[in-house]
Amino acid sequence: MKERRVAITTLGCKTNQFESAAIQENLLKEGFSVVPFDAEADVYVINTCTVTARTDAESRRLIRRARRRSPGARIVVTGCYAQVAPDIVNAFDEVALVVGNEEKKRLAALLKEEQPERVHVADIGLLRKAEALPLETFAEHTRAFLQVQNGCDSFCSYCIVPFARGRSRSVAPDAVMSGVSRFVRQGFREVVLTGIHLGAYGRDLEPACCLLDLLEMMQANRVTSRLRLGSLEPLDINPGLIAFLCTSPMVCHHLHIPLQSGSDRVLSLMNRGYTGDYFRGLVMKLVDGIPDVAIGLDVIAGFPGETDEDFLATCRLIEELPIAYLHVFPFSSRPGTAAATMAGHLHAHSVTERAARLRHLGEAKKRAYHEGFLGAELDVLVMQQGDDGLWNGISRNYIPVAFAGTDSMANTEIRLRITDVTGDRLIGIIC
Repeated sequence: MKERRVAITTLGCKTNQFESAAIQENLLKEGFSVVPFDAEADVYVINTCTVTARTDAESRRLIRRARRRSPGARIVVTGCYAQVAPDIVNAFDEVALVVGNEEKKRLAALLKEEQPERVHVADIGLLRKAEALPLETFAEHTRAFLQVQNGCDSFCSYCIVPFARGRSRSVAPDAVMSGVSRFVRQGFREVVLTGIHLGAYGRDLEPACCLLDLLEMMQANRVTSRLRLGSLEPLDINPGLIAFLCTSPMVCHHLHIPLQSGSDRVLSLMNRGYTGDYFRGLVMKLVDGIPDVAIGLDVIAGFPGETDEDFLATCRLIEELPIAYLHVFPFSSRPGTAAATMAGHLHAHSVTERAARLRHLGEAKKRAYHEGFLGAELDVLVMQQGDDGLWNGISRNYIPVAFAGTDSMANTEIRLRITDVTGDRLIGIIC
């Protein structure tokens, strides 16, 4: 096999990042060498996302970019765009292989075949079992991501993910424990648990369990001292989980919770299953129990039928909440979802304007949250040295912090006293 240089790029969520790391590790074991995506390569792997029309467009741009860089290379498209639109992806002359989300585990074997079929995409909706992807290393030197759940059963009206990832299915607890322990032995100081619907963890297992059961098991066995959770749905954060998070020395004080809208009418159209008042009460319970918690929200701007009053209800709710940041998504119609056929799609200009207003609100929230830590002490995981000579790290409550340090501090957790707020990060000095 002559094709030995492979370049991999990843769009989308932490689950995709984890799967790309597993793909890279498997290819290295098979004798490939990994080069940057901008470099000349024999094979380009594009692990795609399809959450919005913009990510589809970015996937297509990356395909063209790879072809321009190395006209004779094989281009492999995998991930969610390949899963939900294999015929569209296969129609691109540049693409040599279209590989679905389940089939990406076999990518190294497919590349070794002399003349493999172009499309390898099965019906992912038929899968009922999750298998842990083998992963022994991770590209980051300090933090590792571990996929413990895949798929989603919620079918929110705007979301294509259940069609791209299939039904909710979980990795067995012992495999999760083994994966975390392996990362810790390799020197990773923080492990991030990821999933498409992380809060649904364990419901599909025999016997059934839940995310709280898994966390209690991990803490009892002291598998790691610094664990971060991926995104959690509001309805999955129950009183038992809140009580555990309030007292756990293991779980970082950081939660990302999709809000999507502050309007009860729009939330109903979205099939979200909760109200603005419910969400407000949940956030206040979390902040009361964990005063320094960083809560990040997802919010969609311009959902079909969203009136001025609906949008203002979202703004008012966000203004009231003591949150740390926002991720704002302009509504993007996805064929195959219920929202795509709804009446009242807004003009693109209105969607863009509302998204900009929400982003401005998010920046104000982030600034206020950061300023609340002036003079405080934070435990910071030291990651890398920046171009300005300062070392950069991340606090347990997900705040970027920079400080003057030494090489010996890399990949250690140190305590810093915060002296300044500048841009998107804090400045600290060693306590």
